[in-house]
Amino acid sequence: MRRGTMVRTEFFAGAAMQPYLPALSRLRIAVFRDWPYLYDGSLENEQRHLAAFAAAPGAGLAVAFDGETPVGCSSCLPLRDEDEAIVAPFRARGLDPARFFYFGESVLLPAYRGQGIGVAFFRAREAHALAASDCDFAAFCAVRRPPDHPLRPPGAVPLDDFWRKRGFTPYPALACTMRWKQVDTADRVENVLSFWLKSLRGAPLP
Repeated sequence: MRRGTMVRTEFFAGAAMQPYLPALSRLRIAVFRDWPYLYDGSLENEQRHLAAFAAAPGAGLAVAFDGETPVGCSSCLPLRDEDEAIVAPFRARGLDPARFFYFGESVLLPAYRGQGIGVAFFRAREAHALAASDCDFAAFCAVRRPPDHPLRPPGAVPLDDFWRKRGFTPYPALACTMRWKQVDTADRVENVLSFWLKSLRGAPLP
């Protein structure tokens, strides 16, 4: 970050998101390559993913800017409009997807972390979920990694405490499986991701 530069966060929805989708794609590839996702992404795969996201009614995108340069992005959309791999675990447990607003990735370049931008991302998405839907809950998922994973960096700290401070509760029994090519694999491999839930309007968690 340039000395003396203030990072600002703005929120976009609908067609206003379009100019920032290429930045979201680049940031996803760069940030998710690191621990814990180890995602070896490509622009082709990203374009398919983001085209579906941008077409979803109610989708929104928070963008952090250093000057005019996007340095972080965070997405959200109604859960019912997400990929079936993410929606299916809710249906399987009798949870109505229409009651949930899904918080997707939060990707922020390392130089900008620890300055409250992640908190701003959560606040912006929660405000959008309340304004753009009648959903009762927010949900997101995070990849599971064993403590002895060979690529775990020394001193790596999970974000669990950060998420709890945002009001989210872990639901380890509620999980989905997704496949992606990792930096340490030749082909796509299965990854298990656990969900975290938060009440948006005071309804008790399911």
